[in-house]
Amino acid sequence: MYFSYMKILQFPLTKVFIGLLIGILLFRMANLNLVFVIVSIGIGFVGLLLSNFFHQRTSLFKNLFGSFVFLMSVLTGIATAIIHKETLEPHHYTHQITDYDKTHVLHLLLNEKLKSTAKNQRYVCIVKQVDGQRSFGKAILNSPKDTSCHLKIGTNITTNGLILKNKKPYNPNMFDYGSYLENQEIYAQVYTRPNEIKIGKYESSLWADFSNFRETIISNLDHSAISKEELNVLNALILGQQQDISTEVLKDYQYAGAVHVLSVSGLHVGFILLFITFLLKPIGNSRKGSLLKLFLVVLSLWSFAVLTGLSPSIVRSVTMFSFLAFGVHLRRTVNIYHTLIVSMLLILLFKPSFLFDVGFQLSYLALFFILWLQPILAEIWQPKNKIIKYFWDIITVSFAAQIGAMPLSIYYFHQFPGLFFVTNLLILPLLGVIMAVGVIVILIATFHSVPFFIAKTITFLISLLNAIIHWVATLDEFVIRNISFSKEMLWCSYLVIILLILWLKKPEFKRLTLAFCSIILLQTIFIFQKQETVNKRELIVFSSRKNTIIAERKGANVTIYSNDSILKNLKTNSVIQSYLVGNFCKPASKKPLQNLLYFKHQKILLIDSSGIYKKGINPDVLILIQSPHLNLQRLLQTMKPKQIIVDGSNFKSYAKLWEATCRKEKIPFHYTNEKGFYKI
Repeated sequence: MYFSYMKILQFPLTKVFIGLLIGILLFRMANLNLVFVIVSIGIGFVGLLLSNFFHQRTSLFKNLFGSFVFLMSVLTGIATAIIHKETLEPHHYTHQITDYDKTHVLHLLLNEKLKSTAKNQRYVCIVKQVDGQRSFGKAILNSPKDTSCHLKIGTNITTNGLILKNKKPYNPNMFDYGSYLENQEIYAQVYTRPNEIKIGKYESSLWADFSNFRETIISNLDHSAISKEELNVLNALILGQQQDISTEVLKDYQYAGAVHVLSVSGLHVGFILLFITFLLKPIGNSRKGSLLKLFLVVLSLWSFAVLTGLSPSIVRSVTMFSFLAFGVHLRRTVNIYHTLIVSMLLILLFKPSFLFDVGFQLSYLALFFILWLQPILAEIWQPKNKIIKYFWDIITVSFAAQIGAMPLSIYYFHQFPGLFFVTNLLILPLLGVIMAVGVIVILIATFHSVPFFIAKTITFLISLLNAIIHWVATLDEFVIRNISFSKEMLWCSYLVIILLILWLKKPEFKRLTLAFCSIILLQTIFIFQKQETVNKRELIVFSSRKNTIIAERKGANVTIYSNDSILKNLKTNSVIQSYLVGNFCKPASKKPLQNLLYFKHQKILLIDSSGIYKKGINPDVLILIQSPHLNLQRLLQTMKPKQIIVDGSNFKSYAKLWEATCRKEKIPFHYTNEKGFYKI
C-alpha cells in the first residue's frame, strides 16, 4: 500500500488532531482556568469567521484562517481535558474529606470489578455521598472476600470505611500506580471491615446490565466442563477479563511476546466482525438491507466493546472497524490512515486521559507501523505458494508491529521477548480456530452451561495454546530483561526508526544522511547518560516492609547492604532492580548490614534490634532498624545526630513514639513507610 506522509499532513483533520494533542498535553503542564479557555475559544471563533470571510481576497487571510483553525483545535484540546477532569467538580469527594485518618460513612455505586487480592475483592465505585453530603467521583473499594462475594455491578451500598489517597511510589524508579489510577480519574481507595457493608438497591444502567450479563456468561462457563486455567484464558480472549489469570501464565505470555493476545484488540474484533458478517449474509444488499447490515454490525461491535469493559485497545479497534463498516456501506474506498486519525480524534474528545494510557499508545503505534512498514517488508520476498505466503505475512506483520511498539515497550517494561515472531508463527493459526470455537462457546453460555464435547474441545485448544506459549517462554536466554532506557532515548529511537523507514521507501543520499545523524544522536544521548551515571554518588535507604535495604552508589557500581534472604534474591527483588535499571547501574557487591557506614564525610550509625552501639561516635545520620529497645531521648541528647531515619523493619507503634521524641528535640525525622525512601 502506497503511503506518503505529505498526503497525511494535507488531510485537514490531521492539523486539528495535532492541535488537540498539544492542547491535552498543555493542560497537563499548565494550570489553565476553564473560563479563560472558553473566552479564548470565543475570540478564536470570531477570528475564524472573519478570516474565513476575507480568505479569498488576500493570501494573508488564508494563512490566518489556517492559524485560527490550529489555535481553536489546541484550545478545544485544553477545554476537553478540563471538562473531563473530575476533581474540578465542586462536589468531588477529594474536596469534602479533610481527615483521612478517620472512617467515613460512604454511599457507593459498584461500577466495575477488578482483580482481587488475597484478602479483598476490589471494585471501582462511584462515590455518591460522603458523611451524608452529596458527592461525586470514583474510588476503589477493597472489601473482605467473605462479605463481598454476592455483590454485583450496579448495586448501591453504604459502608463505614477508611479512605486512603493515592500516593507516589515509596521507592525510586518504581511503577507509579497512583498516577496510573489518576489517569482513570480514581483518586483514593476505600477499605472496609467485615460486616461493614449494607447492600442497597440495584441501579439499572446499560453498563451495569452488560457487566452482569457478562458475569452470567462467566458463571455458566464455570459450571461447564472447562478446566479452570483454560477458562481464565478464554475469559481474557473473548470477554476481556484478565483478573483471574494466574501470575505464572501471565509471565509465560509476557516472556513469549504474546501478552497482546490476552488483551482484546483489533485481532479479536476482526474475528468478531467476520463472524457477524457471515451471520448477516442472508440479508440482501438492497439499500434497506445494506443499511440494516450496517446498523447491526455497528451495534454488535459496540455491544461487544461494552461487554468486554471498554478498554483503550478495544475502543480503538471498534471505532476503526465502525468507520470501515461505514465505508463499505457507502461503497467508498476507506483511507486507513485517515480512519486512524479520525478514530483517535473522536476517542480523545470523549476520553482525553486515554492519551496517557500505555495500552492505547502501544495499540495505535503497532497498528500504524503495520500499515506503514509491513508492505515494505512484504516486498522483500513474494512467495508464490499460498501457505508459505500466509506464514510470511504473519512474520512481516509481527516484525512491523514489534518495531513500532518496541521502544515504548522497553521504556515501560524494560524487557524484550526475542522470540516474538516464533510465538506469532505458532499461535496465530491456532488462535483463529480458538476464536471461532470460543465465540460459539460464549453464545451457548449466554443461555446455559456449555455441552461436554464443546467444552472439552475449547479446553484442549487453549491448553495447546498455553503449552506452546510456555515452551517459548522457557527459552529464557532469548528474553532480554532489565534494559535501561530513558525518555530521551525513547524519542530518539522513534526518530531513528522513522528516518530509516523513509530511507527504505525511497533510498536517497539525503535520507540516508539524516538516518545516520539520528543514529549518532541516539549514541550521543546514551554516552551522555552513561557519563552522568559515572559522576553520580548517593546513598539510598529504601522503603521495604519488614526488611532493611541500603544501597551505596558510586557511579555505575552499587553496593547493596541487607540481610541474607534479600541478598540471595537480588535478581527477583523489584525494589532493587527498578533502581538499578532506572539509573543505568549494576550491583558491584553485596554486603551484610553494618553498624557504621561512611558516605561523603558523613558518619551513618545503624542501631538494630540488639540496641547495642558504640558511645562517642556522634553520627551525622542515625538509622533505626528492626525495632530496637532504647531511650531515644537520652540517645539524641548524647549523640546529637542531624537526621533520624526509621525504615519499614520497625514496629509502627515504635515509629510513632520516636517521631514524637524527634519533634520534641527538634531533630528531622524520616519514616520510610510514610514518606518513602531517603536519599543522601
